[in-house]
Amino acid sequence: MRKVVLMMSVSLDGFMEGPQREIDWHLVDDELHDYFNAHLREMGAFLDGRVTYELMAEYWPTADEDPSSPGPVREFARIWREMPKIVYSRTLERAEWNATVVREVVPAEVEALKAGPGGDLALGGADLAAAFAAHDLIDEYLIYVHPVLLGAGKRLFPAAADRTGLRLVESRAFGNGVVLLRYARERG
Repeated sequence: MRKVVLMMSVSLDGFMEGPQREIDWHLVDDELHDYFNAHLREMGAFLDGRVTYELMAEYWPTADEDPSSPGPVREFARIWREMPKIVYSRTLERAEWNATVVREVVPAEVEALKAGPGGDLALGGADLAAAFAAHDLIDEYLIYVHPVLLGAGKRLFPAAADRTGLRLVESRAFGNGVVLLRYARERG
């Protein structure tokens, strides 16, 4: 069965974006981007909220056309374009680039996706992650902790209703100071 895998970058103090929605503090160099690409190319689909999808669709469809783009950026542009995307949105009328719009997070529908063929499902976006977490639909967390304190912004994990047990699967320090913490959901 496929897993829903949350992949997100956070500051050391737990913010996924700054107070003005900035993410310019993300330290994504070639080493880290290669690591992202290695995981994402094996995925079966991206599960994104509207905001994440629109940010991605603004840049990635043509990012590989710029000859000055580093190799990992060009590679990810191809991964992103070709990967099926499910965009969760109550307001978006349609989405392009191999994307389907879904209005609500319905646990039975997500479980059916997980039972389907193909690679794991890459979950992106803090609001969508909160909705998936509320239904206990996240199987694995790949959290990239960046060496910065923001002091304010949007937290990746808002107050949770219940405690969630996790098991450390992997940790890794990258040369730029980013640390990967990979956890699997402990299930009963």
